[in-house]
Amino acid sequence: MLYLASFFIPAIFGVLVGVLRLTDRQRRLLSCAAIFATDLFGGLAAAFGGESTLLVFAPGVSISFRADGVGRFFLILVLLLYTAVLFYAFEYMQMEEREGMFFAFFLISLGAMLLVTMAGNLVTLYLCFEFATLTSMPLVLHEMTREAIAAARKYLFYSIGGALLGLLGVFYVYFCAGENTMFAPGGILDPVKAAENREVLLALVFVAIVGFGTKAGLYPMHGWLPTAHPIAPAPASSLLSGIIAKAGILAVIRLVYFSVGPEYLRGTWVQLVWSILAMLTIFMGSMMAFCEKVTKKRLAYSTISQLSYIMLGLSLLTEGGLIGGLLHAAAHVAAKGCLFLCAGVFIYKLGKRRVDELRGIGRVMPITLWCFLISALSLVGIPPFAGFVSKWHLALAGLSSANAVLAVLMPCILLLSALLTAGYLLPVVIDGFFPERAGHGHAAGKAAAAENAETDGEENYADMPESSKEPTWRMVVPMLVLSAASLLFGIFGGQIAAFLSQVLAGVCA
Repeated sequence: MLYLASFFIPAIFGVLVGVLRLTDRQRRLLSCAAIFATDLFGGLAAAFGGESTLLVFAPGVSISFRADGVGRFFLILVLLLYTAVLFYAFEYMQMEEREGMFFAFFLISLGAMLLVTMAGNLVTLYLCFEFATLTSMPLVLHEMTREAIAAARKYLFYSIGGALLGLLGVFYVYFCAGENTMFAPGGILDPVKAAENREVLLALVFVAIVGFGTKAGLYPMHGWLPTAHPIAPAPASSLLSGIIAKAGILAVIRLVYFSVGPEYLRGTWVQLVWSILAMLTIFMGSMMAFCEKVTKKRLAYSTISQLSYIMLGLSLLTEGGLIGGLLHAAAHVAAKGCLFLCAGVFIYKLGKRRVDELRGIGRVMPITLWCFLISALSLVGIPPFAGFVSKWHLALAGLSSANAVLAVLMPCILLLSALLTAGYLLPVVIDGFFPERAGHGHAAGKAAAAENAETDGEENYADMPESSKEPTWRMVVPMLVLSAASLLFGIFGGQIAAFLSQVLAGVCA
């Protein structure tokens, strides 16, 4: 019952918010009640929920829920980001129409994501995965412009198409499974059937990895991310990048580590091609982000790259790679969730959507730019932030790989991507705080800024009085919370890694 309560509470509140004619104050109070009740029951489900079967379609085919260590880990990340983004959205969505519909689908998609984290087998996971796609698509569609409709359609087609590829793998894994189809460390395959159907099973598992990886932006199924993020409202972009895309990561973990088993894939062509695709996606996403000038689109390409850090760690099929991937999932939730909120502040307060319009922005928005800086440093991998801890574990796992090619290439790709990440994130902060760039001098810096303003129509904040344009606490506090999470996940990264090592015991044996 705790699992169902975790879903039905936000879903019911979401329906009420969407259909009732409420004032802004009533909508906010109802949404706050929903999020706090969901946090409570979600925590109780993670702590005390056992195995629960809702429906049985056939022997071994059921809708079942169970909270294990991996599910609890992702559940906490879901609740953290949704709770922070809700308060931010209270102010940001004032400039949008149809606020009630936004918060309705916000809450319903929260319930769907909680179901994804607590799914007990592949059938349940697939159904919840699809439900999360359907309930989050309206967040992209929200503005109802021609561009928003096209972006939502692309998100829907990519996600459903990827899920159908995943379904092919799910069918064949069930065909080769033993009597128990609930997720189990090391997999659920029947050794005899798995051996007899090895080549077909390997091919369909690879197809499923690419399919579920569509949600996480794995090449060549990454196209929806840079289309959907610039169109969606900033709170929706934060959720899509920070946690909804990680439904694909969780689906791959459940397929590989808890259904097929890492031992079955270790040393096969599936592992090699998966690793190559992940490294290609990391490099491609970083390069595209480096060249992009639209702030949210740059962050979308960055998401493609950063999520493939996790996929690369998973492709190692070792405990170290899995722990590094999970640590990077937490680091990315905090950092990228905050970066999209910062980008939303630039849009909401100043109408600025391009990175080259933000020169001197630190003079009028110092808090927002400091939050941007902390999150950027985490993604680059600077200690003591969370991104450093996760990349350290990923690099060590890569160096320990039995595959000599991966042992050499993986640390090199991680280092190259970190340099590119610094190249597309840190200049925003440097130009924001120090508009007179080093080497130009004060007068030359002002002259260059004035020339840019004349030629490009950009506003320069270097000469503006230091009067704050920061938003209210509803937007500032969520950014501060996520920035603090980037720091805390780094400081306590060792303890988190030790916890993950305990809950993953036997998974990679």
